[in-house]
Amino acid sequence: MREVWIDGSFDELRNAVAEALDGGAAVLPLAPGSSALRDAMSPSEPVESGTAVIIATSGSTGEPKGVLLSADALRASATATHRRLGGAGHWLLATPAQYIGGLQVIVRSLVAGTTCVPLPPGPFRPERFAEAAALVGGSPRYTALVPTQLTRLFDAGGAGLEAARSFDAVIIGAAATSGALRERAAEAGVRIIPSYGMSETASGCVYDGVPLDGVRAEIAGDGRVLLSGPVLAHGYRLRPDLTAETFVDGWFRTGDRGRLVDGRLEVLGRMDDVINTGGVKVSAAAIERVLAGCPGVRDSCVVGLPDPEWGEIVAAAVIPEGDAPAVPDLRAAVRATAGAAAVPKRVEFVDALPLRGPGKIDRAGVLKMFNQLS
Repeated sequence: MREVWIDGSFDELRNAVAEALDGGAAVLPLAPGSSALRDAMSPSEPVESGTAVIIATSGSTGEPKGVLLSADALRASATATHRRLGGAGHWLLATPAQYIGGLQVIVRSLVAGTTCVPLPPGPFRPERFAEAAALVGGSPRYTALVPTQLTRLFDAGGAGLEAARSFDAVIIGAAATSGALRERAAEAGVRIIPSYGMSETASGCVYDGVPLDGVRAEIAGDGRVLLSGPVLAHGYRLRPDLTAETFVDGWFRTGDRGRLVDGRLEVLGRMDDVINTGGVKVSAAAIERVLAGCPGVRDSCVVGLPDPEWGEIVAAAVIPEGDAPAVPDLRAAVRATAGAAAVPKRVEFVDALPLRGPGKIDRAGVLKMFNQLS
């Protein structure tokens, strides 16, 4: 196993991935400060056969796990992505490469034999994005962002937004793309492609609801999203039990609920995002979708808080867009669409929501935030 720390040379990581794709040592990309996650990967133990890359993640549960990806899975994802986008292109790496979304940008450029320009180290800023984008030559030109990054480009305007407009496609991943963000992109002239996938599928494998070539999506009896195809990982690092539970008969059992509408996949939320309030089960994601459509709401996170009377109450942390909307209006919108049980009994306006990984809302962090605001 070859450990590559992301604070080092980009060329070192790119060369290591290239060698792994050609049968060399498996690569474990790591971020500065992730020594505990690194130790959880047991780097001294032999690497599982057929592994080219190990993506170390704590996932939504906080339990460390290493996703095992073969060279074939990584190549299949890269090739299918370029086919969907309209051809092999040159890439701007704008998300951390220890996560699959960033690492797959590198893989795509390697498989296609095209250039890959990384953002300089440091926080994401629109002006830095614009400077790096100017270095991406050739055509077509692609990049991949998380919703938070795209929102910052829209808010800042100027050179960063112009740079976003210059790309033939901007893949949006890691978190759901709201309707409001889609509208802003359309108004700004930025061609975004929302994607759905995870480390276990070698990055996004469903683009704007449509699976990539070779990928299949089905819905299990309990509403769980199932995925299959050549992009799947072959298991988890030193966890045969978890591998057997999650990868079943060629299908990856995701932790998400969804539905198929006219052949397009709609992800409805996490299997575990259900809030039981007064004996009625409501979906946190469904409430968030209602709030996202309300004027004055930029983003939100809905969680269940323990309550002696109701068991759980619905609580919403809301980032306002400008002046905060009236709480009664938000509650009325939820009541009209999702029913009385889904109405948030507690609403808090916040400047930002805690994030984990490459841009996903940290629900455990939101719960902690509510406790601190009590």
